Amino acid sequence: QVQLAESGGGLAQAGDSLTLFCSAVTNSFENYGMGWFRQVPGKEREFVACISWSGTHKLYGDSVNGRFTISRDNAKRIIGLQMNNLKPDDTGVYYCAASRFLIKTTAPEYDYWGQGTQVTVSS
Repeated sequence: QVQLAESGGGLAQAGDSLTLFCSAVTNSFENYGMGWFRQVPGKEREFVACISWSGTHKLYGDSVNGRFTISRDNAKRIIGLQMNNLKPDDTGVYYCAASRFLIKTTAPEYDYWGQGTQVTVSS
C-alpha cells in the first residue's frame, strides 16, 4: 500500500517556474517507479514524466521535454517535478502515481495515485 500526497501547485504566469512535490507513505518506496500525470476537464490523463526506482531512468512527455525535470529522494520518500518556462497549456491537475513496474508512461500501469494539485498558468 502506498499513500501519496502532492504539494506545490498554484498560480503562475507564462515563463515562470514551479516545483511540485509528492510525498509517499510506504515502507517500500524504493521499489516503485514513480510518475507525474496531468489532467484537464474533458480530457484523458496525460503522461508528464516518470522515474525509475533508482532514479537512473527518466522519461518525459513530448510537450514538457526540455522544460520539466523529475527527481526522487528515496531516503525522504519524495519525488519532485521542476517545471520551467511554464505555458498556459501546462494548466491542469497534476497527479503523482506509483507503479510496481520499472518505468511506465501510461496511467493504467500505475497502482497508486495522489489526490492531485492544481497548476494554473496564465498568459
